[in-house]
Amino acid sequence: MPPVDPDTPIYSVKVEPGVTYDDVVTSLKVAAEGANFVSPANFPLGEHIKQRGLPLEGVLEVRSYCNLSLGAEIMLDHPEFAVFAPCRIAIYEKDKQLYLALDRPSFDLKYIKHPTERAVKAAQKLEEVLLSIIDKARKGEI
Repeated sequence: MPPVDPDTPIYSVKVEPGVTYDDVVTSLKVAAEGANFVSPANFPLGEHIKQRGLPLEGVLEVRSYCNLSLGAEIMLDHPEFAVFAPCRIAIYEKDKQLYLALDRPSFDLKYIKHPTERAVKAAQKLEEVLLSIIDKARKGEI
């Protein structure tokens, strides 16, 4: 996996050759469940764009993920962090290449004034686990 750029909230990675959209979705589901995350909502943005007659090619969607144990560690000290919850992973296609992207919880926490040590550690752990889930999904691992 490419290194995380600390200056951007978005971590994006290419899906490996031969791994299909269906492989990615299945892998995300299995990896998330194995890490005690639930996926409370999926947003098929691309389908809605296409329904409006706009010329979108490929996949564009956002899947939400939540681990309330870790999330609570942040929101108990900083309830305003709920604006960033649940965590989100995008699946998108660009130039006929499938990608996964994460909105990094540790970066989002930078917008909270004076975050507690507990919140910082929880955001780092959330991000670590989400990156692991993405790594498995980009390879189509089950």
